[in-house]
Amino acid sequence: MTSANIRQAQPKDWPAIERLLGDARLPVDDLGSDRLDGFLVALDTVGTPPSVSGAIGLQAFGSAGLLRSLAVDSGHRAAGIGRQLVQALEGKAVAAGLTDLWLLTLDAEVFFWKLDYRIVERAKAPASIRNTPEFARLCPADAHLMHKTL
Repeated sequence: MTSANIRQAQPKDWPAIERLLGDARLPVDDLGSDRLDGFLVALDTVGTPPSVSGAIGLQAFGSAGLLRSLAVDSGHRAAGIGRQLVQALEGKAVAAGLTDLWLLTLDAEVFFWKLDYRIVERAKAPASIRNTPEFARLCPADAHLMHKTL
């Protein structure tokens, strides 16, 4: 596993993040270059200039957080970047005082299971998570809801 260079997303990263999310078929309707406050990016520093090889987002609602939009460039998968992004996001969540992380996924439940997230009934999500655009309309109703206590 290679150590990724992870930093806060910047508006200039939006085109690369949008491409990554589009390639992963993840929603972007509620995002943009001015809505990246909770996002982290992994940089591939081999090339010049460095390029965004992965992204992940966090939305905080009191003590609960919604982990969203984890995407890694296909050329960088299996290098541990996704795991490192999740760990960095969890550290950011703990530093912000969050105690629980929630996420919705159609096809990454095994990946998140290995990181101690567990599938729960959608009704168990707190109202703050159920009221997010991702939960209410952007993610399909058959997406798995997963939870982790931090």
